[in-house]
Amino acid sequence: MNTNLKQFKLSAYIEGWSFLILLFIAMPLKYIMGFAIATKIVGMIHGALFVWFIYALYIATKEQEWSIKFSTFAFISSLVPFGTFFLNKKLVPMLIKAN
Repeated sequence: MNTNLKQFKLSAYIEGWSFLILLFIAMPLKYIMGFAIATKIVGMIHGALFVWFIYALYIATKEQEWSIKFSTFAFISSLVPFGTFFLNKKLVPMLIKAN
């Protein structure tokens, strides 16, 4: 079993959800309803999860010997809404092959 690859897949999934919560729940609460604390709390959580994602990406890249192209794709997917979910679909065959 490849635990670093699984950890990266999990970090991508959780980070993707935190990004969506920040964009589609916390930001409307701030700008429409004036509830600014929502972005502070969710933004801080998302920031920590993003750091975890970057760390997990680094470890998985080293272990799996991914190309710069794939690593860059993985990084950019974290900057695009729903991008990490697409990335996770690309990781499934790698997980199957690793087992």
